[in-house]
Amino acid sequence: MKTREFLSEVMQLAWQFVKRNGYSMSEALKVAWSNLRLKKAMSKKIVKFYFQKVDGSIREAFGTLSDNIVPATSGENRKRNDTVQTYFDTERQEWRCFKKANLLSIN
Repeated sequence: MKTREFLSEVMQLAWQFVKRNGYSMSEALKVAWSNLRLKKAMSKKIVKFYFQKVDGSIREAFGTLSDNIVPATSGENRKRNDTVQTYFDTERQEWRCFKKANLLSIN
């Protein structure tokens, strides 16, 4: 991905957090950068990260998007949702998702 496209994606995601979640712009930019770093890292390897679940509890997850690890999928007719990040949970061997605005940290 080119730098200009990457920065554009960061700003679009940050504005989404400001409008939908009431974040300040600085807080929204931090979370947007974290989300894109996570997505990039998951495309290469298994990543440990934390997010806040809808019920308020903190979840530790190990996920990936790497083609070498993820099984083949056939359900590509699903409607795309830009507010959630899907990932393959390597502990449960299932597809999972979380709200992008609830990402806390990446290890």
